[in-house]
Amino acid sequence: MRTRKGAARTQAKKRLFKRAKGYVGGRGSLTRSVKETLLRSGAYAFRDRRVRKREFRKLWIIRINAAVKMHDLRYSEFIFGLKKANIGLDRKSLSEMAIHDPAGFKDVCDAVKSALAAETQTA
Repeated sequence: MRTRKGAARTQAKKRLFKRAKGYVGGRGSLTRSVKETLLRSGAYAFRDRRVRKREFRKLWIIRINAAVKMHDLRYSEFIFGLKKANIGLDRKSLSEMAIHDPAGFKDVCDAVKSALAAETQTA
């Protein structure tokens, strides 16, 4: 007698349909379409986990640039000055500081300006 998949197939389909919950039309109800859709959605998820990191970095840079311009600096000068002043803050914390702690950010900008001034005097 030949073997049939039976209950195992039902379980496999159940797992697929559970993951495809909320998909529109055949993408959520037809086995082959569900498989294709889940493959593609997995690829998008993998790709976009990396894209999210890029997008956040861009956002932080835009915020820092806007905040730094209020203190008469350019973003590139600011980052160069941070390295010269040995300030080890990352872009995420700098952007948060620019929004929530303007006084602290002003202190950082002043330290950067003095480091830049010392750099131009030695050169």
